[in-house]
Amino acid sequence: MKKHPLNRRIRLAGLALATGAALTAGAAQAQDKGSVHLAYVEWSSEVASTNVMRAVLEQAGYEVEMTSLSAAAMWQAVASGDADGIVAAWLPTTHADYLERVGDEVVDLGPNLDGTKLGLVVPAYTEVDSIAELDANADAFDGKITGIDPGAGIMGLTEEVVDAYELEEMDIQSGSGATMTAALQSAINNEQDIVVTGWTPHWMFARWDLKYLEDPKNVYGGAEQIHTIVRQGLEEEMPEAYAILDAFEWTPEDMGEVMLMNQEDDSDPYENAKQWVEENPEQVQEWLDAAS
Repeated sequence: MKKHPLNRRIRLAGLALATGAALTAGAAQAQDKGSVHLAYVEWSSEVASTNVMRAVLEQAGYEVEMTSLSAAAMWQAVASGDADGIVAAWLPTTHADYLERVGDEVVDLGPNLDGTKLGLVVPAYTEVDSIAELDANADAFDGKITGIDPGAGIMGLTEEVVDAYELEEMDIQSGSGATMTAALQSAINNEQDIVVTGWTPHWMFARWDLKYLEDPKNVYGGAEQIHTIVRQGLEEEMPEAYAILDAFEWTPEDMGEVMLMNQEDDSDPYENAKQWVEENPEQVQEWLDAAS
């Protein structure tokens, strides 16, 4: 059974002592139940889901710590016990390599969201419809595919796409989710062609008229799911938190609501998550009831 690192126990104990004088009744309950550490990758979808799960676990009486990591480090954190869980595992394709590496050291609780998709995305007005047409039209896209952080699974798949379709005139430009959507917005504002790495669910599909390029070689694979992964030993040590994480399941439409809220100027993803939880009491109660 995996144990929490000693220094993390010390940090949590110190936090409980430091805040003891100011605890409310609800926070006192959280102190009794302990702390749940959730890792996530800085994608708009995972920012939304992880903050919602934080709000739900806090409602159940836990303190929740969130840590943003690269996808590889996120998986490793759960495998090593440094994190209790993630609700951000894209399977069976995007995070396949990570699951293969640490699958024996973690517990897969199954999907929390169905209906995801990966691929190359262009504005709907773009005349190109297939990845196979990109090389012949490379000039229209300045010879580049605008991507996200280089450690992301979709970037590795996009490298495979470049090889599979022999895209000799196209280069992959890495960056972040924010720089990718900024480039997309700029291109659309100027009615220019652009091709970006994209995935569903994502708020950009609600904001702009976009389309996926056809992938006749099926390099990106079919629809995926987002899974909840937890560390070994969590069920025995924190059975209620484990049960809530296990019960967590929602739709791309649910996630889309939170992601759009998070795109508002000066919005706080944590406050937005709490608002969504307050506005969806029946759904949240189903997750909480799993722990009773």
